[in-house]
Amino acid sequence: MMDKIFMVNREKEKTELTALREEIQYHNYRYYILDDPEISDMEYDRLFQRLLQIEKRYPELIVPESPSQRVGAPIEGGFKTAKHSVPMLSLENGFSNKEIREFEERIKRLLARQGINSHAINYIVEPKMDGLAVELIYENAILKTASTRGDGYSGEDITSNVKTIKSIPLKLLPWKNGPALPEYIEIRGEVYMEKKAFQILNKEREKNNEPPFANPRNAAAGSVRQLDPVITARRPLMFFSYGLGKVTGWTFDSQLELLTALNKWGSRVNNKFIKKCNNIDEAISHCQYLESRKHDLQYEIDGAVIKVNSMGLQRDLGEKSRSPRWALAYKFEPMQSTTKILKINVQVGRTGALTPVAVLETVEIGGVRVSRATLHNQEEIERKDIMTGDTVVIQRAGDVIPEVVKVITSKRTGKEKPFKMPNRCPVCGSELSVSAGDVVLRCSNPECPAQVKGSIKHFVSKDAMDIDGLGDKIVEQLIDKGLIKDAADIYNLNIEALLPLDKMAEKLGTNILNAIKTSKKPTLSRFIYSLGIRHVGEHVANVLAEKFRDFNKLSNASMEDLLAVYEIGPEIADSLVSYFANKKNISITNRLFEAGIKINEMPASAGEIKKHTFSDKSIVLTGTLSSLSRQKAKKLIEEKKGIVSNSISSKTDYLVLGESPGSKFSKAKKLGVHILYEEEFLDILNRES
Repeated sequence: MMDKIFMVNREKEKTELTALREEIQYHNYRYYILDDPEISDMEYDRLFQRLLQIEKRYPELIVPESPSQRVGAPIEGGFKTAKHSVPMLSLENGFSNKEIREFEERIKRLLARQGINSHAINYIVEPKMDGLAVELIYENAILKTASTRGDGYSGEDITSNVKTIKSIPLKLLPWKNGPALPEYIEIRGEVYMEKKAFQILNKEREKNNEPPFANPRNAAAGSVRQLDPVITARRPLMFFSYGLGKVTGWTFDSQLELLTALNKWGSRVNNKFIKKCNNIDEAISHCQYLESRKHDLQYEIDGAVIKVNSMGLQRDLGEKSRSPRWALAYKFEPMQSTTKILKINVQVGRTGALTPVAVLETVEIGGVRVSRATLHNQEEIERKDIMTGDTVVIQRAGDVIPEVVKVITSKRTGKEKPFKMPNRCPVCGSELSVSAGDVVLRCSNPECPAQVKGSIKHFVSKDAMDIDGLGDKIVEQLIDKGLIKDAADIYNLNIEALLPLDKMAEKLGTNILNAIKTSKKPTLSRFIYSLGIRHVGEHVANVLAEKFRDFNKLSNASMEDLLAVYEIGPEIADSLVSYFANKKNISITNRLFEAGIKINEMPASAGEIKKHTFSDKSIVLTGTLSSLSRQKAKKLIEEKKGIVSNSISSKTDYLVLGESPGSKFSKAKKLGVHILYEEEFLDILNRES
């Protein structure tokens, strides 16, 4: 009899539990998303306590999306890597109205080449939040994974921590009287901390003798990377969504339609300051409005994002290697302050360049303490008439290194001293040189300790070989103790060499050695970038990797070969030829390969490529492929010597069709282009690989 009563009560409370979860989720939506609560805090707490009471009695009824499950267990062994199915690209920057207009002119030229009418482009302008970009993956409306942007292709899995943020729904809401939720959706947005909350947090940290955070963005980033979600839960984090990665079963005609849907599904959108603009003049006007309001807002913004509203045009415009062509980040006027130059030091970089750096009386600009500013070169110092002891105006814009804007000559006392660059390298004493048409002095000694340290620090950095744990101080110790002399020596390190270093423990040493081992399989572009070749940044490294696809071919390329590559000019080509003509550089790269470096983007052999169906064919991708990202599909086609194009024309050989295709599908049908469905596309790739 008692068992029967228990079962009846259990079923009754199970029904109540389902209703409670839905009711609490609804009130969370009213409070965090709409900022329009319908019940008091006391009534909400009563509902929540009842939920906890039932779940405690019947723990088997607890589900991951329950409001009670926001705080999980500590993360063991650090954060796992999470790959993005669609790259989270960065945005191109603009700093003036002129650059915004040039952005529109570029868009119109690109569309005109594809025969697309570009006369009536409208835009969405959104505040550019100064926080941490994250991706949220929902499957059947339930939050499954959350990750940081990372390098754009993969980030860190921060799911446990993100679940503690109350403005992020654990379960998406159905759209009342609207279409059904997607089965799978990747929502992108920004985790941030409001200004007041940041100030309160820093006061608490100071009371506890903890170092304060530099600014709200650092506080947000540090909070989501806590290994204990309980700590993250105590931090006042917020979230705004603004974009998508992959989505199944849904298509959006516009950015505005997407933002409306996200908000209806319970994902918070910054509706108050997002505006649809009918032309570029209106977009500029709203950017100026946001800039005028930035100090009044509860959160930090460092600019505005201008996006082409039409999703069809976004697909037609496509993207460059690191940024979409259909969006621009308009950066606000840099923040400025006044301080004094105490002295001027000269730094020697990894390429031997000498840079004068002003050591300043520390001053706070936009929440960041600044004590150094670049002076660029002697010519710049003379142009601005900068002296040691001067009172100066300095500025910073986002992550840009602070610089001296001007000298306040009225503050001069007569004790200021003119500055002259040294005649010899301040580190090794070698002669200096300057290239024709250049103003930068360079140390002529490739063995200069400053150059060696700089090149190795660059080699191990996150965007290069990404050897986690080998920070600047450890690299300097390894060099100073004679344990490494170049990048190749890193791969000969062992635990016995690491343990005597300052602040080194066996666990950290083991982690470093594991990171060194993991780094042995870089992409070709990362490896090229890691070498620190002058004028070869990440973008140029990507261009070279896509063109040559083989390191040996690149290292043996002539000036003519390099100049034939789009975006490679004489300066870059000359730098590459000079680098690979240097016997020491070749020795280091050979030793890296001998140490086990194996580039994982090696193409198929020439014989195999020639035989492939896609060889020399123009191929366009549209829609979302379920089994691989667009970037991966592009890479596979290019390995077969196919040509991936962004636009459909009479010269297109194949259109690869994914889910939710854009306007290219109908255009391809009209032109009679051969259409490949995903299964057929993969079959050709696999059958002929």
